[in-house]
Amino acid sequence: MPLKEIKTETENALTIERILHAKRYSLTLDKTLCVGCEICQIICPREAIELKKNPKKNGEKAQRPIFDVSEQKCSYCGMCEPICPFSAIEVRVDQQHMVPVLDKGSFPELIRDIEVDPAKCDIGCLDCEKACPLNLITVTVLTPDGREINPEEAKTLSTKESLKVKVDIKKELCPGCRLCEMKCPKGAIRVRKIMHGILRINLEKCPVGCQDCLDVCPIPGALYLDENDNKVHPNETFCVFCGVCKLVCPVEGALVFDRRMILHTPVSSGAWNKALEKLTSTKEYSKESKTKGLAKAQKMVEKRLLPKEVS
Repeated sequence: MPLKEIKTETENALTIERILHAKRYSLTLDKTLCVGCEICQIICPREAIELKKNPKKNGEKAQRPIFDVSEQKCSYCGMCEPICPFSAIEVRVDQQHMVPVLDKGSFPELIRDIEVDPAKCDIGCLDCEKACPLNLITVTVLTPDGREINPEEAKTLSTKESLKVKVDIKKELCPGCRLCEMKCPKGAIRVRKIMHGILRINLEKCPVGCQDCLDVCPIPGALYLDENDNKVHPNETFCVFCGVCKLVCPVEGALVFDRRMILHTPVSSGAWNKALEKLTSTKEYSKESKTKGLAKAQKMVEKRLLPKEVS
């Protein structure tokens, strides 16, 4: 039995703690990073996480759902941390960052595959920095003596041949929207999407003038309002498939959302299989399970048929 269970909340964070005789567990949500999506709620094995609807006031924009977690139900397994595309959750054990399901090898991490070739960048170009909707990119210029200067300042220098562009990206926070890649004029950035799927708007059911989904979407351009029909339309190129649009849509069936694929590190476990089945369509879950089964069978055959090394 825990000695104490605590929940504390500030403007920017929500923290729950469980204090035992020998250990102290904590889970913290960074409200500045959380977009109120459904992913952590879907995969939580204890149903400890709840996304509460934020009532829309007349004349105001729709608000993102509010994250809440039960200090009594949470087991601090850590499943919610590695699956969050925005890295808004952190689990600690004895005040040290630790994710039990990762340490045990029973859960994967999202693959945030981002490559940058600064040699292709023009001095003074800030297109990728301006394009990032989450302010995760910082562009600076390195002088021959190792100083970092602002790109705007670099443009005023008489000689630019010896200057080098430096592009810093907080990859651990990037959900893979690819806006920076699309806006880069020189092709200096390459981003692989973390999640793929289907996002459709049923225009027959979508109310004219309603843009609740657009109001809460964290990625500009993933949804947009068409001036011709005054209805929201999707752009899957930039969608990160977090699902917050689905949560706030006021009309059943107006927004069709289906997560099909998640880019993750290799893992084989019952915990992940259950989570994947909840997060993706049954078809995609079956496909990944079949692939794992074939790989396992192949290894068994190779083990039996390949000659053993002579000692």
